[in-house]
Amino acid sequence: MATLVFMAFPIPSPIQPPLLSTTITSITRRSLLLSTALSPLPAITSSPPLDTKITDRVFMDFSICPNYSRSDRTVSDSLPSICADTTPLGRVVIGLYGHLVPLTVSNFKTMCTSSLPSYKNTLIHKIFPGQFFLAGRQGIKEKGELHPPLDLARNTESVDSRAFLLRHSRPGVVSLCLSENDDDDDVKLDPDYRNVEFLITTGPGPCPQLDNKNIVFGTVLEGLDVVREIASIPTYKPSERIRQFNDLAEFLGDERAQNARALWNKPLKAVYISDCGELKVTNPSLSPSLP
Repeated sequence: MATLVFMAFPIPSPIQPPLLSTTITSITRRSLLLSTALSPLPAITSSPPLDTKITDRVFMDFSICPNYSRSDRTVSDSLPSICADTTPLGRVVIGLYGHLVPLTVSNFKTMCTSSLPSYKNTLIHKIFPGQFFLAGRQGIKEKGELHPPLDLARNTESVDSRAFLLRHSRPGVVSLCLSENDDDDDVKLDPDYRNVEFLITTGPGPCPQLDNKNIVFGTVLEGLDVVREIASIPTYKPSERIRQFNDLAEFLGDERAQNARALWNKPLKAVYISDCGELKVTNPSLSPSLP
């Protein structure tokens, strides 16, 4: 009879990682955390604040000319002779950021203080309700347009990115028109062309569509009520059918489409700058700055 023999074999214990490995792993993780915590944080760099200190003040008196569109007017009649009998709207005082955009401010001051030509006796030619109005269009003097002085400096700030950092964030922002400029193409092609068209935001809200495209160089300090009154003047608004015809004509290359659009948003009352100049103050920097 066969005898069954049972042999005992040792049962292997579960494989344990070497103690040395655990220690090394623990030290490595701890060292990593400590090194991360003790390492210096990268320096936070920020651009210096924009210098919106007000260095100069100018004024503009606005009036309505009821006789501008009278039927017996001749082509040679000048705006001062036509607008001898006016309805004053009031004065707007503008603070200028001469440190931020000195060339733009210098040219604007020249256009306010020059005896001839200047912004005086020129029309506000466009009003966009709830947004802004335009002034300083170049063209025919008898139409309330202007020609800048021949010695006006060329504004190289129009290609400086820093000049576009301020926003059209509230009513009363004054900026040089670049994207909104509507001077005729033949005027812009003149080698001596100098852009002097400007806009003033009227509110009630901001105009973000103007940001990064136009140079903000000042703010209204006094007379915001006058700005709002100008903004309330009715303007020419074409019907939807006329707009569609105009879009089609522009698509077909008809140059008359652009001429027709020149009348859009034109005020139905002739509003013009009846006087302008510089206000000399002892310390103009005490005026508020743009936030």
